[in-house]
Amino acid sequence: MDQGPGDLCLSFIPLHKTLGNGQIEQEIVRVPQACSTGTSGLPKLHPRPELPSRGRLHGVPWDPRIVRMLERFPALKVIGNTPMVRVDVLRGELPEVEVLAKMECLNPGGSLKDRPVLRMLLSALEDHRLASGKTVLDSSSGNAGIAYAMIGGIIGVPVEIVIPENASIERKKRLRAHGARLVFTDAQLGYDEALREVRRRWKSDPDHYFFCDQYGNDDNWRAHYETTAAEILEQTGGRLTHFVVGVGTGGTLTGAGRRLKEHDPRIKIVSIVPEVFPGIEGLKPLGRPEDIVPAILDQTLIDERVPITSDEAHAMCVRLARAGFFVGQSSGAYMAGLERVARRERRGRFVTLFNDLGERYFSTRLWD
Repeated sequence: MDQGPGDLCLSFIPLHKTLGNGQIEQEIVRVPQACSTGTSGLPKLHPRPELPSRGRLHGVPWDPRIVRMLERFPALKVIGNTPMVRVDVLRGELPEVEVLAKMECLNPGGSLKDRPVLRMLLSALEDHRLASGKTVLDSSSGNAGIAYAMIGGIIGVPVEIVIPENASIERKKRLRAHGARLVFTDAQLGYDEALREVRRRWKSDPDHYFFCDQYGNDDNWRAHYETTAAEILEQTGGRLTHFVVGVGTGGTLTGAGRRLKEHDPRIKIVSIVPEVFPGIEGLKPLGRPEDIVPAILDQTLIDERVPITSDEAHAMCVRLARAGFFVGQSSGAYMAGLERVARRERRGRFVTLFNDLGERYFSTRLWD
């Protein structure tokens, strides 16, 4: 009797690793994938959907317009094309679950945010929205602000970031090191106050600012559609069952989720939902009527929402550190949510992101 389409069997397929010279090395790994049994009783694999060919260039697969801009600023070519690694913290208890994490913390700005900020700023330069003499303006909880400041320094434009005053000291120091001007908002009013303040500043002097608006900028999600998801499909051979992320601006979930669903609609998109207070840096709760929902977020892509507390995220960060992965709060939250789904499903190939490094949180209670 045939198994259902959601059932999995173990098979050997390549896990791709990107080397420093841009070449791809393959490691053969045993992974679960959809299967059924034929008349012989042996597992019969379902045909693998074809990988998308659009946008496949050497190195980072940006669209040709962005590639031309990268030629002007070659230092930015190191953004993206991050390695994917196997995380075995669940392997002992869940042998039919494989967890793969994309090491976004290895981007030069130290986080996933380098990708969308690069595309947003280069796109604005290319079509002259970011004109000479204008200051880049946006709000950030820290990581995007660092990307703005770093990339702004490379392309030669001033940057002003509106940021909650409770952002970690490490983030503030990195922002200032790149020359960014910081405007602080009351932490008690939440991150949405930074969103309100940045719009007030832009409206008060629109000729002075280029308001990048990462929450409403389509170049944000397109960066993840073109690169993050394309790399995931390349590195997994197009075979995964779940993609576990959260919502900050909504760019990662929307862009990567959209391309993964186009490749295989059976892939489940799991969204991590943090508690409102004390919250998890970089993630929006979106559970209350007054919460500002990012304009670019496509919630129809979400198959499941998993609530995670800051304590659960912190505990997972410590657990990951013991296993050799020193990552920040949002990465811990992703893994905590992933574990909950994996324990229920008992099998599958889960992909998540390690957004930034644990060093960015030394001044918080994360490592106390």
